[in-house]
Amino acid sequence: MTFKQPDLPYDLKALAPFVSEEQMDYHYNKHHAAYFKKLNGLVEGKPEGDKDLDIVVKESTGGVFNNAAQAWNHTFFWSCMSPNGGGKPSGEMLSAIERDFGSLETFMKKFSDSAATLFGSGWAWLASDAQGKLEIMPLSNADTPLKHGKTPILTLDVWEHAYYIDYRNERPRFIEQFRDVINWDFVLKCYKGQS
Repeated sequence: MTFKQPDLPYDLKALAPFVSEEQMDYHYNKHHAAYFKKLNGLVEGKPEGDKDLDIVVKESTGGVFNNAAQAWNHTFFWSCMSPNGGGKPSGEMLSAIERDFGSLETFMKKFSDSAATLFGSGWAWLASDAQGKLEIMPLSNADTPLKHGKTPILTLDVWEHAYYIDYRNERPRFIEQFRDVINWDFVLKCYKGQS
């Protein structure tokens, strides 16, 4: 197999009560794994199979893009969360959020609102441009800031498969609880270009 699904950075039950072990099992072992399997079938024997996953995401279209982006997006999403997450960012990350959104609370409200109002399936992203300016990007389906020349900093998966077992159709409640598991250390590393 060309692309290998990375291990989770924590145990399947580590993010409870935000998401249950059952929810994580389906999300990681079924949905995320399926994107890697489909991607590998699509790129077998083709030049894309020898490239880094983020390059395939940036350069591809159609089915290859959809599966490569979903494989990449989910891998990034897992790192955006931690059993020891939550709280608030510090230092450079907090300063950037306050500079570009006014306050952490304003940012969290705008981020949550963008995730809640995104029609259908997709991702709520915090991204930065080449100058470090932060931007909230609600993107549909498999779309990612990588395709728009931006650096992903934080994301929340708002496809129904991310929350349906635990939250049913209550996407806003899922979004609200996400705050308790945000891995701000990872977010800062992404912002500083160290991820």
